[in-house]
Amino acid sequence: MVNIKRWLSHCFLPPWYWRMKFSKDALTKLERAITLSEQRHSGELRFAIENSLAPMWVWQGMSIKHRAIELFSQLRVWDTEENSGVLIYLLLADRKVQILADRGIDRLVEHAEWQIIADSMQAEFRNDNFLEGSLLGIEKITALLASHFPPGNTNPNELPNRPVIVKRR
Repeated sequence: MVNIKRWLSHCFLPPWYWRMKFSKDALTKLERAITLSEQRHSGELRFAIENSLAPMWVWQGMSIKHRAIELFSQLRVWDTEENSGVLIYLLLADRKVQILADRGIDRLVEHAEWQIIADSMQAEFRNDNFLEGSLLGIEKITALLASHFPPGNTNPNELPNRPVIVKRR
């Protein structure tokens, strides 16, 4: 069954909405936070922001998890030497976050731990604190990864640190 309210929010969210929530300065702060984070562990973070889904996708019931899995592949988060990529996917129309980790990390970190981080981010988003919620999430992910995956002697930067704005074609 289609959630009409969700469908309408995806249909009518302006394509520039993300700029209201993430200025150039905010994107630079997120990039800096990711850069500093990756110095503390061997994981690779990729932050993706998407305004909304195509209305037909919402009508057909596409979940945020399904879309995050697609982006995990499209953004090549899986393409790291140690299978240590983590995707932080923010879907603005839903004000929700999905965190996905590659198999090298997924073996040691429980899904519930990612969900706790996503929930804390979403709590900030409900109060319209998108930058603060995003930085909080990066901070919590950093602590989690640092405890399981300390940086090695070589710690190459394999994925871009700049958040990506996902635009529909």
